[in-house]
Amino acid sequence: MSRAITGRVAEDAVEASLRSRGFQIVGRNVRVGRLELDVVARRGRLFVVCEVRARRGDFVDPAYTFDRRKQERVRRAALSYWAAHGRGTQLRLDAAAVTFDAEGAPVIRYFENVFCDG
Repeated sequence: MSRAITGRVAEDAVEASLRSRGFQIVGRNVRVGRLELDVVARRGRLFVVCEVRARRGDFVDPAYTFDRRKQERVRRAALSYWAAHGRGTQLRLDAAAVTFDAEGAPVIRYFENVFCDG
């Protein structure tokens, strides 16, 4: 399976997980200038941007691929998008690490509020 398909399946799984928790999906692969936000969701006054990382059959855990440079890019894009579209909401920056089990089903580890300063 290609990297693009793996990413799309992972984002589909994260979107479904957020929907099951009462979130409305605002956008997927949202372009903010040269940057991109994987999943943007809203529940009441909470506005969530989730960066999704996925690996299939790789020795690298996707949770370890959120380096400082990636975090800063996500933070910058999220703040810009939120300023334009998140009026009256609180912003939370999340991450999801998606792997696949032996049958190929996605397994999500979800981390809330991980791209905070400090």
